[in-house]
Amino acid sequence: MPKGGKAKGFADMGLLALPLKMPEVALGHLGHRARMRQRLLTAGPEALADYELLEMVLFLALPRQDTKPIARALMARFGSFANAIAAPAAELCQVEGVKEAGAAALKTVQAAALRLARADLLDRPLLDSWERLLDYLAASLARARVEEVHVLFLDARNQLIADEVQGRGTVNHSPVYPREVVRRALELQATALVLVHNHPSGDPTPSRADLQMTAQIKAAAAVFDIHLHDHLIIGNGRQVSLRREGLL
Repeated sequence: MPKGGKAKGFADMGLLALPLKMPEVALGHLGHRARMRQRLLTAGPEALADYELLEMVLFLALPRQDTKPIARALMARFGSFANAIAAPAAELCQVEGVKEAGAAALKTVQAAALRLARADLLDRPLLDSWERLLDYLAASLARARVEEVHVLFLDARNQLIADEVQGRGTVNHSPVYPREVVRRALELQATALVLVHNHPSGDPTPSRADLQMTAQIKAAAAVFDIHLHDHLIIGNGRQVSLRREGLL
């Protein structure tokens, strides 16, 4: 201790008042993150690889961690950015370093993407936006691990009132009840329906059960002058329209 019993402060020593041990992120990753943000803003998302986009999502949830190894582990586990954000939260948390905060960040990105795709379908006749509809359904259902039956409820102008899950089941079956579909259509004052469900196997070929369910819902809805426009089956990269195939 210097004469006089007072320790010199950082300023007296001509040093900046830095903590004795800087966090690791401050030493090596802040510059990397800044460069990636700049590349995204100036060159657009296409300038980033899938693992880099995953890194950037994880930046927000894990500010003090190096997210590159985590992003690469996600790619190794799920194969792509799209598959990673669509994966169940429980599976995401099995990847080392992700934890609850990282899983929530990834699922938030998926939710935002679906909201954006769905926004393109609103306030316009759904039958005039068929390609947009297929893109939205593929994004929401093609990577689901179990079967889900959705019903799109439409008004008299064929605009979307609601997209609701009417059944969720196993890898090859999902229960759906015609009376519940019709009851909900009447509640929403819907005049038309589009049925949608996925095949987790990736093959959208309709089964006998699919055809039976379609016929039952079509008959039940017709009693109340509710028209069934189509039944779409979503696979991995392919979709089948029962109406287009002459099966409706």
